[in-house]
Amino acid sequence: MNYPFTASIVKEGKWFVSRAVELGVVSQGKTIQEAQDNLLEAVELFLEDVPKSQRPSGQPLLTVLEAQL
Repeated sequence: MNYPFTASIVKEGKWFVSRAVELGVVSQGKTIQEAQDNLLEAVELFLEDVPKSQRPSGQPLLTVLEAQL
């Protein structure tokens, strides 16, 4: 079964940090590809332990906000 999810990747120092938005799963890598691969593995391991009935469904609302400094 496929489980689509939204990934966010940002560079933090020397690492690319990847997050599965709907699940709260986080990973990292030295390259974008490594961060994606590591996140996919982490999500697959996470979903093995979460019953289907408790998995988030639907698409998240993504938007950009701007804070005044």
